[in-house]
Amino acid sequence: MIKRIFTIFFLTLCFVFFKPVYSLDISSKTLEQYTKKISNKFTRTYCNTSKFGISYEGALAFAIGETNKEFKNNKLNNLIDYSLLKNSIVDGLENNCQIYDFPISSLEKLEFD
Repeated sequence: MIKRIFTIFFLTLCFVFFKPVYSLDISSKTLEQYTKKISNKFTRTYCNTSKFGISYEGALAFAIGETNKEFKNNKLNNLIDYSLLKNSIVDGLENNCQIYDFPISSLEKLEFD
């Protein structure tokens, strides 16, 4: 009898005080906007750094470091299509900074793990 009362009491507490867990529902538009935001941040940082007179390697390392630092804790990072992100960055560099020979392979360190 006491076990049943204790079980009912415990189950009631569990149902009352535990919050339900919902699945992560993220639209493609949200993910696209997040990718664009990362691309714009990297492009601005790289352009400003290279125009300031820093070398190619230094500007690249600084832009990757700043972008990683700003976006490393976002929950959308595991859903990013990195090839799309890298292509968007290269397009942004061509359109905004007039850098036409930027190698896409140099963006390998741009990962948010």
